[in-house]
Amino acid sequence: MQKKARLQKKVDELTQVSCTTGRGLIREEVWVDSRNAVAKYNLAFINHQLYSGDNGRVLGYDNNHGQHHRHFMGKQKAIAVKSYEELLRKFLDEVREIRKWS
Repeated sequence: MQKKARLQKKVDELTQVSCTTGRGLIREEVWVDSRNAVAKYNLAFINHQLYSGDNGRVLGYDNNHGQHHRHFMGKQKAIAVKSYEELLRKFLDEVREIRKWS
């Protein structure tokens, strides 16, 4: 029987941001393995005034259930990920654009 690897939560941040349609939240959660490599992540931009479904998650990226995927206003799509750092930059760029029209 294979032992399940223990993960350590390394990042747990919630940041308020202003949007045209009210306040939004940026959520970043990151878990690392014993080698300090990102094993699990959850990124979310939440704004209940812009989108009321999916607990207000307008945009999100995560790798729950062993698959990398993107959420956008209730729709989910599998994605390819080269590195967590690259994905974080992409996410923050997308949030910046959404905040311009929200």
